[in-house]
This record gives sequence, structure tokens and C-alpha cells, in this order.
Amino acid sequence: MSGGWGFAFSRRWLGYLAFAIAFAIACAGLSAWQLARSKEAAAANALISANFDSHPVPLTDELSGLDAFSSKQEWTRVTVTGTYERDHELLVRNRPFNGGPGFEVLTPLRTASGALFIVDRGWVPTGNSDDSPDSVPAAPSGTVTVIARLKPSEPGIPGRSASGKQVGTIQLSVVKQKLGGADVYTGAYGLLDSQKPSPASAPVPTVTDPPTQDEGLHWSYMIQWIIFALIGFFGLGYALRTEYRKRNEDDPEEKARAAERQRKRALRRTDADVEDDLLDATR
Repeated sequence: MSGGWGFAFSRRWLGYLAFAIAFAIACAGLSAWQLARSKEAAAANALISANFDSHPVPLTDELSGLDAFSSKQEWTRVTVTGTYERDHELLVRNRPFNGGPGFEVLTPLRTASGALFIVDRGWVPTGNSDDSPDSVPAAPSGTVTVIARLKPSEPGIPGRSASGKQVGTIQLSVVKQKLGGADVYTGAYGLLDSQKPSPASAPVPTVTDPPTQDEGLHWSYMIQWIIFALIGFFGLGYALRTEYRKRNEDDPEEKARAAERQRKRALRRTDADVEDDLLDATR
């Protein structure tokens, strides 16, 4: 074997170095991704804290148009007065709640402007038929004042559709089509918080408390990816040093260093190690 560090510049070791660098870059990207996710979680938590128990404002003050909505408005409480269009009520399929299958009830509320604001009145369980609930508590008749929390229109899910008075998701453009193309708020809908007058019975509210504000383990994962990148370089350095010692084991200076390492290891031997040697010698 050739001596010195010349072998470190061989194609093989340069390949190892390139792999370690690529691995570190990948780890850095994953670490940055986890940091971004942590910031997103923190922003979502701040939004919930600011909006969930906010003072209700008129719907028209919060949403300037039927398609208006900003992600910063999610969970904001709004108040709107109108009459429920009970004959145009829709059911959202495949909405589990507390471990049970069921539906969410969407009831259009006819506002003073004539537009329809979709109110999610809550959840009802699947009935004896898988296609519908056994019964749906009726919405109040006449004029009603609703306080609801704004939620954005949901995206469509490929392969999930519904017929009749049911929808696959709360995709407000689809809801608008189901309602015959009437003037419908398509930027956001409302999760019912309270209403006056209150009915004798109502669907089960899907949200009564703020969502759990947990930022997750993103910071921990971010640090772990950085450590993995460092481990890659540490492993490369260890392997490089090991091969150097192997290639130069006949060099006088390397022999002296090896002897010094052996001496230091001997000094670190514990009493238990000595006792084990004595036991081995008596066998």
C-alpha cells in the first residue's frame, strides 16, 4: 500500500466525498422544510388564538363579496341575519365524528341582500340506510340571527362525488351548482356557533372548542436532520482515518502513534476489565 494521504484524492474517495456532500444538502433541505412547517404551525395557532373567540362582526363587513376570503379570516366569528332555505338543505357525505360515520348538514341562509350564505349546522349520524341519516333536526323557521365561524371552501377530492341533495365535500362551487346557480357565498362558509331563536333540537356541533394548538415535533426533526448531515461527514472522516492508519501501519511515526493510543487505552481500563482478565487467566 502507498503511504501518506495521497489515496484520499483517488476517484473512490472523491466519490465518497461527493456522496457525503449530496447527503448533507438533502439533510439541509429537509431541515429547512421542517423549519417551514414549524412556522406554519405557529402561524395557524396564532390565527386560532386571534380569531376563534373574536367579537362577531357583520358578515358583509368581513366579506366584501361573494367570493371574497383570506386565509387570515379563518375562524373569524361573523353575525348574519336571514331565513334558512330549509328545502335546499344539503348533506355532506363521509364526515366521521367521535369515531362514528355520518353527515354534516349544510343549510343555506338567505340574507337581506338575497345572497345565500352556507351554514354548517352540525353533524348527524348515519342511519339504518348507508345513504342518509334517519332524521335531520329542522332549522329554525322565520328570521334567524346566526353567529358562525368562517371556514374556506374545501377542495374537491378525486373520485368522491354525490348525487341528489348530497355533496362529497364542502366545495362551495359545487354547492352553488346544487342550488341552481343562485347568488351564493363561494369564498367561505360558516360553522354554526349559535343562533336566535334556538331550535328545540339541532345537529351535533362539530366544533365547540378551539382546535388543539400543537406545533408538533418540527424543531426536533429539524435538529435531527442537521445531526444526520454532521454524522455523514464524521463517518467519512472516520473511514478516511482508518484507511490511512492501515496504509501507513509500517511507518515509524504511525507505529509510535499506534503505541501511544494503545497505552492510553490501557490507562482507561477499569477494575472490572482487570478482574475479567484475571478470571480469563485462571480458566
